Amino acid sequence: MYAFDFEKPGSIADAVAALKDEDAQALGGGQTLIPTLKQRLAMPSKLVSLSGIGEMKGVCRADDGAICVGGATPHAVVAAEAGDYPALAHLAAHIGDPAVRNRGTIGGSLANNDPAACYPAAALGSGATIVTNAREIAADDYFQGMFTTALDEGEIITEVRFPVPEKAAYMKFEQPASRFALVGVFVAKYEGGVRVAVTGASEEGVFRWTEAEQALSSDFSASAVPAAPAADGMIGDLHGSGAYRAHLVAVMTKRAVEAAS
Repeated sequence: MYAFDFEKPGSIADAVAALKDEDAQALGGGQTLIPTLKQRLAMPSKLVSLSGIGEMKGVCRADDGAICVGGATPHAVVAAEAGDYPALAHLAAHIGDPAVRNRGTIGGSLANNDPAACYPAAALGSGATIVTNAREIAADDYFQGMFTTALDEGEIITEVRFPVPEKAAYMKFEQPASRFALVGVFVAKYEGGVRVAVTGASEEGVFRWTEAEQALSSDFSASAVPAAPAADGMIGDLHGSGAYRAHLVAVMTKRAVEAAS
């Protein structure tokens, strides 16, 4: 590690002001940032902790029925309090281990946009809205590639709003050491159609499998899930080839549909 300044503001406004300083960086639960600092892959001059901002914590139900999750809410709290959206609560309950679930936050996960993280699949699969200190961003516009999002410099995620579907489920094939998704699929059935979001598989990060969405919107059953998507552009590494991950996309989608049904 190295020397840096540390601030823990108590409000969103104070956090935004602190992040205007040169080389300042927001700190959520630190599950990605702290290891990055230890390896000196990032060297901000100031860390601005978001953990003390009460208005960014907790889970509630909005007037329109959406589940609203504060950006600084730990995974364990989402698992315990998002019971009105069982698929979301189940996803949060199976992120990492207890230490990660009690420190990591939904805002930190979505801001980092790791290509194998679970929350991006939930947000994209639900058609969620990412609320920041400055605006609201539809999930379809938010994710822009591996570790890349629509967030501007100094912009922080204050809340995530999840429309609650008729049926939904998340299934992931875990990498056993990290418990990240080797492939994870979030399926959600709404009145207007089905959304299918895939994480862990693509070199471009989380994506919607539109072919499966079209098939499942007509027939919401595991038998309607198409054959595996093209392996081109899928991640290939020591854990599995691109073709293997493409196969897992179809398998996890079928399992998610079966679980949702």
